[in-house]
Amino acid sequence: MTLSFILSVFPIILLIYLMVKRNALPSYVALPWIATLVMGVHLLHFNTDIVTISANVTAAIVAVQTPITVIFGAILFNKFSEVSGATDTMRKWLGNINPNPVAQLMIIGWAFAFMIEGASGFGTPAAIAAPILMGLGFNPLKVAMLALVMNSVPVSFGAVGTPTWFGFGPLKLDSKSILEIGSMTAFIHSIAALVIPLMALRIMVTWKEIRQNIVFIYISVFSCVIPYFLIAQFNYEFPSLVGGAIGLFISVFVANKGIGLAKVENKLDNNAVSAGQVAKALLPTGLLILFLIVTRIPELGLKGLMNNKDVWFSTALGSLGTFEVSKGLIFSLKNIFGSEVSESYKLLYVPALIPFVITVLISLPLFGVNFSRTKGIFSTSLSQVKNPFIALMGALVMVNLMLVGGEHSMVKIIGRTFAEVTGSDWTIFSSFLGAVGAFFSGSNTVSNLTFGSVQLSTAETTGLSVTLILALQSVGGAMGNMVCINNIVAVSSVLNIQNKEGTIIKTTIVPMVVYGIIAALCASFLIPLFYAL
Repeated sequence: MTLSFILSVFPIILLIYLMVKRNALPSYVALPWIATLVMGVHLLHFNTDIVTISANVTAAIVAVQTPITVIFGAILFNKFSEVSGATDTMRKWLGNINPNPVAQLMIIGWAFAFMIEGASGFGTPAAIAAPILMGLGFNPLKVAMLALVMNSVPVSFGAVGTPTWFGFGPLKLDSKSILEIGSMTAFIHSIAALVIPLMALRIMVTWKEIRQNIVFIYISVFSCVIPYFLIAQFNYEFPSLVGGAIGLFISVFVANKGIGLAKVENKLDNNAVSAGQVAKALLPTGLLILFLIVTRIPELGLKGLMNNKDVWFSTALGSLGTFEVSKGLIFSLKNIFGSEVSESYKLLYVPALIPFVITVLISLPLFGVNFSRTKGIFSTSLSQVKNPFIALMGALVMVNLMLVGGEHSMVKIIGRTFAEVTGSDWTIFSSFLGAVGAFFSGSNTVSNLTFGSVQLSTAETTGLSVTLILALQSVGGAMGNMVCINNIVAVSSVLNIQNKEGTIIKTTIVPMVVYGIIAALCASFLIPLFYAL
């Protein structure tokens, strides 16, 4: 078991080293090499058969379509916004709401991203919010870091609560337990929100500027977090979506009045834009949000249609497997190479075609963008996803292979070993296991699916509260977003930042560790005061 643990954890340690060392390797070089290493460990140590390995590599090729099309969609939308002039208009408008950079960072990087996370997830918040901030003149690398750190508190209830209700679905918990997990998760996140936005802001501005604007900062924080926490007491789908929407409205209103903000010279006053220009510039972003909301709320019916798995078309592809298309346009490759491995791509539900591509196609004629410029927007966007595709391909091959083996998989060996070493002190470390899951999988949901059973068995073995440990797992999966490879690759691609993944991780790992410490302190001292454990 010791050797299995060393061989399981070594690729992760080596990957981090390769990406943060001096003269660091870019992710599109490091990740394929690590994936090859994991493949070698499977063949030589775990004696995994070549069919299983081949099936999982093939599944990764299908799975990579999800993040890469989201990245392409986000880049396409942002290129359109630049070319059409919408970005420039929004920059002038936001500067004139309040030119204070702290106000702009909190409105867009915190409240706006909070709401988008609640609607969509999938790394969409950073993909939409970060380019707007860059358009306001902020440094792209620092914007990427701020977006990653800010997009942590709402993540456990992102995509209409998917990490919570779906991520813990396989554990067969009753609805009361899921609700209690959501309540505790929101409690821990709400406490972390007192600190984490300040650490994110510090990446962009000085402590002096933070102190001068501290009243506004906390108005913006509380306007999102208070409704978020209250809603989580009776619902685990809408805390982030509704909390973010309320917070965005209040943040814009308060910034417009200048409440709690230091006065800053508005250099854009001479370039003021009309209400009509602002409305037109906001139209594409408004369409994005509208599409996200109507396709994510189950009661509206579209979510069910877009996830309809009833087979519409099916054909055998020889030894490769069975190719299926569902009525909801879910493209699936099943029983790959005769194995039980299957993978799919949800054309309509993945936030790529809808909302990004369709919003651009609707907006192009409205903004009078001619064919030549349209062609340039698409070709530039396609060329920009080449390296992210290679990086994500390597990441997903690595992830798929680390999950092979069920209870004896590399991931489960890592989780069980950590749990065995810590015993009843597991509450101190539980969130960090969730963060490890998000680091290599790129998803709070996948982290919960992967490590939920390990956390559950550890809680039952040590006599700790099951709901508390699973809440810590969910918090960990959210805070792991700060260092998650997929998210770093995605936001770097959208902002066209080259070979800075290691630099980003070095910065974002600090607030992530602080987040984990806050989670441990909450679990040890605060939650026992408010919950009957």
